[in-house]
Amino acid sequence: MAVRDLDHVLGQIASRLASRFVGTFSPQTVERYVFESYVQLRRGARISAHLPSLTENFATERLTALAKVEGGIAGPVPEVLFLCAYNAGRSQMAAALADQYAQGRVQVHCAGSHPADWLDESVLEALGEWGIEVPHAYPKPLTDDVLLASDVIVTMGCGDACPVLTGKRYLDWAIPDPAGRDMPAVRAIRDDIDARVRALINDLTLTST
Repeated sequence: MAVRDLDHVLGQIASRLASRFVGTFSPQTVERYVFESYVQLRRGARISAHLPSLTENFATERLTALAKVEGGIAGPVPEVLFLCAYNAGRSQMAAALADQYAQGRVQVHCAGSHPADWLDESVLEALGEWGIEVPHAYPKPLTDDVLLASDVIVTMGCGDACPVLTGKRYLDWAIPDPAGRDMPAVRAIRDDIDARVRALINDLTLTST
């Protein structure tokens, strides 16, 4: 896409989001977040064909999180962030399962300390076996706004790259990386994550109630 066309597309995204967040953020702040989000996602070459739509989703998530942190909007439900190194396997699987069980009672995020270019196909296959489709999922970098907005942060193998903030509830799940494993191993990882996610969602929804 030519630079002029790209600027036009990103400008349209910024205009839509500025209307959505009117009274919370200035148009200039929204525009900056849109362009920053595009630059961060552009590093994943495999998703370049869908970058405008992904940029809008990513910028919306970041601005919503920032609004909560700054008190611009209320946080009616708990927010959980699943973190792993590449945001291509474990954290994506946990987020998909959490969305399935939470049904809007928990806001779910996922990110990676070093996001990959694409999702692990075996993870998508394992989720698909349970009828869970994630057509709009993509590896995302960890950003401060989403991190600060999260009430619970679940780490899965991102090591020292996972930041630690005071006042947050942290859980570290020792779950192997599904990358490069055969399907029986990936299914075992899925089942392990599923049990942990069910328990976490039950805990969060009971606590918030």
